[in-house]
Amino acid sequence: MGKPMMGTRRRITIASWKPPHEGVIHGTLTLDATKVLDYIERARDLTGERVTITSFIGACVGRALALEPTLNGRIHMGKYYPYDDVSLSFLVQIDGGKQLAQVRVKDIDQMTPADVAKELQAKASSVRSGEDESFKKSADIASKLPTPLLRRVLSLTGFVTTGLGLPMAGQPAFPFGAAVITSVGMLGVDEAYVPPTPFCRVPLYVAIGAIRDMVFAIDGKPEVRKGLSITATLDHRYVDGFQAATVARSIRESFDDPDSLGPLKGS
Repeated sequence: MGKPMMGTRRRITIASWKPPHEGVIHGTLTLDATKVLDYIERARDLTGERVTITSFIGACVGRALALEPTLNGRIHMGKYYPYDDVSLSFLVQIDGGKQLAQVRVKDIDQMTPADVAKELQAKASSVRSGEDESFKKSADIASKLPTPLLRRVLSLTGFVTTGLGLPMAGQPAFPFGAAVITSVGMLGVDEAYVPPTPFCRVPLYVAIGAIRDMVFAIDGKPEVRKGLSITATLDHRYVDGFQAATVARSIRESFDDPDSLGPLKGS
């Protein structure tokens, strides 16, 4: 029998898996992206930044969390502690998709989609080029530990970095912020739900689906437009229907009026 081959990403996935027992809520928003795509095109032309649907939705989620502070925090030892700022993390592919790394963007509720794109691009480039020391240290630890020990280290790291708010194993305090965002649309997937990752200790996971032709009711008549689905996995300890509705309503409003996320010169 040959020696098993596993990259760091797969080792962490296996080590962090356990039978589901947490209560979670799943939800989907299917949205008309016509206005957003126009905004993104204008933002690229006027700012020179590589604004994407991911950076736009990151700005949307940041504002939604600012409106719903019961989601912008952490649970530690049975108590809820709100964060002092709104930070989110994005999953980015490295090594041609063989590994994933998280990139945290702080104070994202105060940023335009162009601001998010600029910071996301800079931090993702740092990880991909090997200049991010935190990622290098974490990946090195994960690649060397046997799976049973890695499982314990991941759990302890989550407890220390997010629970206690202290750095450990190459990770800073609160490394994931209050949400994790990933784009499955770039992989050609229409819709998917992100499974909770215990050591991340975040209340919200967002997956962005592919932009495609959809039928929407416009002035009471069916019309084919570009649309997409955004899915959410929420920790039920933080959120009930009311809080989830607040987040959904905020995101819908941002799609209806993209310029509310940052008016562009010449708009």
